[in-house]
Amino acid sequence: MIRGIWNRETVAMVWVAAALPLAVTWLLAEVNAGALRLIFVLIVGGLCQALFTVIRAQPPSLAGLVSALLIAMLAPQVGPLQFVIGIAFGFVFGELVFGGWGRSVLSPAVVAITFFGFAFPTGTWPHLPVQIGWATIPAAGLLLAFGVLPWRALAGAVIVLVAAGGFTLDLLGSAVAVVLVFILCDPATCASSPLGRWLAGALFGLLVALFASVWPAPTTQMGVSAALLVLLSMPLLDELAVALWRARRRFRHG
Repeated sequence: MIRGIWNRETVAMVWVAAALPLAVTWLLAEVNAGALRLIFVLIVGGLCQALFTVIRAQPPSLAGLVSALLIAMLAPQVGPLQFVIGIAFGFVFGELVFGGWGRSVLSPAVVAITFFGFAFPTGTWPHLPVQIGWATIPAAGLLLAFGVLPWRALAGAVIVLVAAGGFTLDLLGSAVAVVLVFILCDPATCASSPLGRWLAGALFGLLVALFASVWPAPTTQMGVSAALLVLLSMPLLDELAVALWRARRRFRHG
């Protein structure tokens, strides 16, 4: 559906622009190692996109740049061959086989990062410095200003995370903030109904709080795992929201 200038790619442009503060902050912290890692992901992911877009005779999506940044930032450290396999798996089975960005229930970033966690459990998960968490604030602000970010999912998650942390921001670390804004609140994969978005955000917050209390895993792994479970539940949450709406309508109108 197209409304004026808004279509899939103009939304992707805003998504990429919002990721720029995050990318700059991360590259300043990681310097050369981060730049090489990002370039590597861009090359592998770009080749995957080029193959599928040539076969389908359609242009690639700019949203792949954000997916590449998230994989470079959040994926554990593994060998070069394993890294190639994981990146290709994420882009192909998380997005491209379904037709590209906006046509899958999962993000290629969460598929790739989860694949690394299951296939190569000895990989070292990254620890994101605190300034990266702060960089998500202007990113979220820009997305909210353009109406791209599903604010109900963001608000639901923040409310639950703050309450679960004893009304502090302990659970909203850098990794969780990045996952929340750029994976859970991805407009292409988030729930469609208002109630479904509230439920998705609340479920993400509950899972992060649960994992933090019982699972001695890195924060990055906990955040990505929670996002994966919520993304898989999005169709169910929307179905639940529709069922509740129908029940309320029958109660009112008979």
